[in-house]
Amino acid sequence: MMVPSRLLTPQLLKQASFKRIVTFSTKPLHKETANANATNTAKHPGGNADSRKSIAPTTYRFIYPEFLPDPKVEWRNPIKEKLERMDMIDRRTQIEIPEFYVGSILAVTSSDPHAAGKISRFVGICIQRERCGLRARFILRNVIDEQGVEVLYEMYDPTIQKIEVLRLEKRVDDHLLYLRDALPEYSTFDPNMEAEVVEDGTPVPINEIQVRLRPRPWLERWERQNLKGISNIDEYLNDKRRRTALEHEKPWEKFDLMKQYRSTIPEEEQKEIYAEVYSQLHQMELQRKKNKRKRSFVKPTKLA
Repeated sequence: MMVPSRLLTPQLLKQASFKRIVTFSTKPLHKETANANATNTAKHPGGNADSRKSIAPTTYRFIYPEFLPDPKVEWRNPIKEKLERMDMIDRRTQIEIPEFYVGSILAVTSSDPHAAGKISRFVGICIQRERCGLRARFILRNVIDEQGVEVLYEMYDPTIQKIEVLRLEKRVDDHLLYLRDALPEYSTFDPNMEAEVVEDGTPVPINEIQVRLRPRPWLERWERQNLKGISNIDEYLNDKRRRTALEHEKPWEKFDLMKQYRSTIPEEEQKEIYAEVYSQLHQMELQRKKNKRKRSFVKPTKLA
């Protein structure tokens, strides 16, 4: 409503005026407080946002490698990667996916419409872990009735009901596919094997065992892959095969910075990705430890 200026009296202006609300202190700051604030501002130009930003541990890149996207540029899609990480976090809230590595012994329980009770449980050693995002998968191997059996599991498959780590350890190689040509004793595990109890904070042991291969033929030319987990590979090589293996060696690749850059995710981007999911993963770890303490407590049947 428009009011003529000649009708505006001091009393009317006083009634229509709004009180000013001060949301900060008007008292003068002490000299020490002012100097401290100036120092904090100099250290953190962005304010308190940087100090509150969560920093994920450096071990996350080994514990949760599937959260890192594929390093190939032609397959990168930031929106798809972010949506996949959200789906992976949602799946982890439904099922506990523990920490494991190549060489760890796992027991996976999954739904199987053809099994008795519609549930199957397979125990084996993890011989390979590959891919990223929702397509992450791993392979378990075991020798049952003198027959090598391998099962490939999609890590975020909704049919998986439970993943147990029976023995947590690492191996000296990135994969253990050569166990297919090794003696069966290195891939034989008891289906009723119980989980080994390990205290929290214990470093993951590295099993430096070297397996013995069976005579040729082999599924792959293992002599060309510079594997450290095979002990008798030279027994089945003649001079021609040794020369051929030397011809296929590429010792200069460890100095190829561009190949390393194209096959890995930059460290700065890794920190951003794990900082995005750190709070949810850390909360799940705390809940897992809490549930573990509840299971370990046994209520006494008889009180003193």
